[in-house]
Amino acid sequence: MDDLTAAPTIDPTPLYRSRDELYADDMFIAALKGFDFFSWLESSPSSVTGIASHFGFHERPVDVMTTLFVARGLLERRGDVLHLTALAREYLVSWSPWFMGPYFPKITDRPIAVDLLEILRTDQPPNYAGRKDTADWHKAMETEEFAEEFLAAMDCRGQLAAQALAKRIDLRKRRRLLDVAGGSGIYACSLAAHFPDLTASVLEKPPVDRIALRGIERRGFGSRVDTVASDMLSDPLPTGYDVHLWSNVLHDWDVPIVRQLIAASAAALPPGGAIVVHDAFLNADKTGPAQIAAYSVLLLHVTQGRCYSTAEMSGYLAEAGFSTSIEVPSAVGRSALVARKA
Repeated sequence: MDDLTAAPTIDPTPLYRSRDELYADDMFIAALKGFDFFSWLESSPSSVTGIASHFGFHERPVDVMTTLFVARGLLERRGDVLHLTALAREYLVSWSPWFMGPYFPKITDRPIAVDLLEILRTDQPPNYAGRKDTADWHKAMETEEFAEEFLAAMDCRGQLAAQALAKRIDLRKRRRLLDVAGGSGIYACSLAAHFPDLTASVLEKPPVDRIALRGIERRGFGSRVDTVASDMLSDPLPTGYDVHLWSNVLHDWDVPIVRQLIAASAAALPPGGAIVVHDAFLNADKTGPAQIAAYSVLLLHVTQGRCYSTAEMSGYLAEAGFSTSIEVPSAVGRSALVARKA
């Protein structure tokens, strides 16, 4: 049996930041070189809705873009209205004598920046990671070859975050966990390793459920962790579990589906059952952290979602009838919101 209680000796956050922030500079280039955003905003401070309306963009990608710029110290919010900071005013406005625009590459020289400009206009992600031979990630996950590749990446990150979460969360009174869209099963296995009275099921669509089961058995957890083949978007969640885990799932979806999925947990859990939403959260006022604001750009490029703030997610949980959530840190900027069903 794999030892899923072990922790690394050195904090890998700087390496994870490189991955999380991969597309953030392309969003900056898209705004600066694609539609001279900062010059326009200097003349016309505006809200997310106003920006989207003026440029013919959609609000979700505009929210991701402006949150990134707030976190990087280029914009500030005054209520709902966004203004340039002194830094952006001096260096990113086209009529400033210190304008840095010519120093940055053309948008056509940055394929991801071109993609992000199109996402601003359409609100639709391109083929996964810009690959011309691959569908968007959700559709691509229906093919075993892509699902194996994607799960390997998520499993790699999960080995670090799952044990960190398990060491900080208290599930001693819980007996049966449903890991919804649990991928490789790394979180279910790690939590089972830390809590000997806990058994778990990983809910996934085919072929991911089969890939997950192979990984669970390879790790030696086949007697305590199983899989359930189901589609969380169209099927009700199964009953018989007293805790639901949503780890790095809700950030893949826009607000209506996030609300739908949380409501599905509320319907399936018994009174007193717990929900654990483990994710990359922005702070309550969406001014950072910069790493998570940058990661939201990556999510925008490959999914229908974004990173949510702790206040936003707590609000969705409350709407569904869950108690006030408690935030539990895990690793590399991730944390969990834990709440109980009344």
